[in-house]
Amino acid sequence: MSFLLKSMVSGQVKNLGLGGRDEEKKDEGGTSDPAAAAGMTREEYEEYQKQMVEEKMERDGLFAQKKAERATLRVHLREKYRLPKSEQDENQIQMAREDVELPEELRKMVNEDQEEEDDKDSFIGQIHSLQNMDADQIKEKAQATLSEIKQAAEQKCFIM
Repeated sequence: MSFLLKSMVSGQVKNLGLGGRDEEKKDEGGTSDPAAAAGMTREEYEEYQKQMVEEKMERDGLFAQKKAERATLRVHLREKYRLPKSEQDENQIQMAREDVELPEELRKMVNEDQEEEDDKDSFIGQIHSLQNMDADQIKEKAQATLSEIKQAAEQKCFIM
């Protein structure tokens, strides 16, 4: 009987807001402090947040550096093939705030391509390409071109 009476009275007192139990719960577990929620002291939590910010800044810096390296490669290729410049690439390079160079592997690839093109453009490169061609094939192409020119001239000129 005392249990029934106690539960009825305490339920009515809680509804009035005069009971001390709710206030005790708010003081103990209802804190809005993120350090306590994470199970750390205030100093540990601040150190953790500081580390997280530093790691994020480092990742963002590396990401910007990689983007700038790629942009440098695109700028180089645009110059090489005489394509229009891109403002986006130039902005990415400027955002890196450092002297951006091509990575070593990309630099080797670009240098190899440049050497191959230089060899093909040189006189010796032309001679090598002629050696790979068949002389009979060259002669046939020349005769076919001459006959095409004659036919075109005969069609255009009435005197011939």
